[in-house]
Amino acid sequence: MFGDFGNDFTFILSSSFLLKFYTDVMGVEAAVVGVVMMIARLVDAFTDVTMGRICDRSRVTSAGKFRPWILRMCGPVAIASFLIYQSGLADMPMVFKIAYLFVTYILWGSVFYTAINIPYGSMASAVSSEPGDRQSLSTFRSMGATLAGLFIGAGVPMIAYDKIDGNTVLNGGRFTVIAGVFSVLAVICYLLCYIMTTERVKIAVTDEQKKNNSLWTMFRNAFTNRALISIIAASVVMLMAQLTMQSMANYIFPNFYGSPEAQTISSFMMVGGMFIAAAIAKPVSAKFGKAEVSVVSNLLAAATCILLFILRPENVWVYVALQFLCWLGLGVFTMVSWALITDVIDYSEIKNGIREDGSVYALYSFARKLGQAASSGLSGWLLTLIGYSATTAFDEEVVTGIYNISALVPAVGFLLLALILWFWYPLHKKQVNANVAILKEKHEKGE
Repeated sequence: MFGDFGNDFTFILSSSFLLKFYTDVMGVEAAVVGVVMMIARLVDAFTDVTMGRICDRSRVTSAGKFRPWILRMCGPVAIASFLIYQSGLADMPMVFKIAYLFVTYILWGSVFYTAINIPYGSMASAVSSEPGDRQSLSTFRSMGATLAGLFIGAGVPMIAYDKIDGNTVLNGGRFTVIAGVFSVLAVICYLLCYIMTTERVKIAVTDEQKKNNSLWTMFRNAFTNRALISIIAASVVMLMAQLTMQSMANYIFPNFYGSPEAQTISSFMMVGGMFIAAAIAKPVSAKFGKAEVSVVSNLLAAATCILLFILRPENVWVYVALQFLCWLGLGVFTMVSWALITDVIDYSEIKNGIREDGSVYALYSFARKLGQAASSGLSGWLLTLIGYSATTAFDEEVVTGIYNISALVPAVGFLLLALILWFWYPLHKKQVNANVAILKEKHEKGE
């Protein structure tokens, strides 16, 4: 839980507020910010896979195979995140501001965040091999992200906005201080994760396995792995939907409804939905299957977004109440999502004959970053398309466009996600249970 708490003090801050900060405080066009984020994801194609390979080839130490990286990288990732949000540079030339965003964002996301997140995410399969335990790990990991989301989604709007001439405006200097506080909290959470976590499943990779597991072999295995490719596709569209909702909240509440207070309440409602999802995720997944439950939950989220688009409530509290249903639907899938990737790792071991926790998780992490970039790039492009800028932010046509983006993009994403999990992803309940039994017998024999 504390690992994702630390991760998302910087990740959710970026996915929710970076676009808003650079358009409204730094004066950079939304489409440019989106392009920078998408270019960074191309860099991740190399850094994520490299870090995954490093993890897979690392020796098992007394602290474990993955835990040491959390201790090594918690400081650099926090510092790099803080450097992104320097409002004191707002008066610098535009070329400088764009270059500064590019460099600091690459350092944070493509280098330091990768170096801590790949080992942390890979560690789940080393904590326990039991399906029930893994679902609990996925739930608690998601709760860590939810708590970070509460701090950021509820806390930032209460502090970071000012009323100027009747309009709700982001205070750049205050936001820089907030980013610094979140970086300190991230380090504390990472250290708690390191101290309180134990790797119990220690599967060493032999020299022969390393020799037969070249980079080419890894990519060949990946592209012929239906479970991995489908979960990667699912992750891209899920994050495009989820992060668009989070990012656009910074526009729809202050710009469309003129109520940052409602954004704070919405964040509390999101957490309430996540807590309900956490309570029901494990029992319903055990009974019906993780993939099956995820399909239903995402259909609920998609239906709610479509309903919001049709009704277009003038009362912000009606909007918040309906959006709660969307967060509840998304929450169930979020609680099981990390257990799905451990199922994919098991499937890959059976299929390829080698345990590739780091490499599989690295490809999955890269896909998640693609989803983040797709969300930021799409949101930035659509905001530019509707004519959004710091000077047009409250024009009637612009705020109407903001509402349309906030409802339609997530609806499409959640619907696509449900279709992928039902028709493409192969690891439904029966297959997962069979895979667990096969690997348990294999490991008991010491193979």
